[in-house]
Amino acid sequence: MESVITVSNTRIPEATVARLPVYLRALNAMSDAATTTCSSLELATAAGVNSAKLRKDLSHLGSYGTRGVGYDVQYLRYQISREIGLTQDWPVVVVGIGNLGHALANYSGFSSRGFRTVALLDADRSRHGEVVAGLEIRSFEDLGEVVTEHGVGIGVIATPAVAAQSVCDRMVEVGIRSILNFAPTIISVPEGVDVRRVDLASELQILAYHEQRKNTDQRLRGVDELTEDAG
Repeated sequence: MESVITVSNTRIPEATVARLPVYLRALNAMSDAATTTCSSLELATAAGVNSAKLRKDLSHLGSYGTRGVGYDVQYLRYQISREIGLTQDWPVVVVGIGNLGHALANYSGFSSRGFRTVALLDADRSRHGEVVAGLEIRSFEDLGEVVTEHGVGIGVIATPAVAAQSVCDRMVEVGIRSILNFAPTIISVPEGVDVRRVDLASELQILAYHEQRKNTDQRLRGVDELTEDAG
């Protein structure tokens, strides 16, 4: 049975929810280019999916297109933003301010998409008081206080793998129910807590596989061409 996510009282398949940010990114680019309307084919092409899948995905949100006209870019942007919760402000805490955590703290894409980093926490006492992206690094022991003060529901783990599970456990303990894990390890969470894992090394390995296949295919084509020439 396909898992679903409930958003605004509408049951939306999780696979569709995963594609909504892609559609939103494409719509944002269209808006920046002063495009006011687009067809399902144009939006699907910009998002890298087929138009049938796009229309099916958007049907879960309601009927926002007009036959013969297409989609109003601004209106569809708003509807997708509303469905995935980007019409409100989401306070976020980042734990682990090493190189990756430092980069995440400085990433402007969070604030422009409705995510406000309210605290940077680290267990290294020598880092406490250091200012990164306008925020002072605080002790990890302050996590509970930060969650209560800012109503944090989303936590980002950017620690070494060995510390990730204990950080996750503490996040859950203080009430965080959504976790973005950048640590190169799998973490366990109780029911009711959502985890998204971002494994940069795995993504590079997948690209390496495809690059290797392309190189192999190119060599095979070269062999075939030599064989044909010899014949």
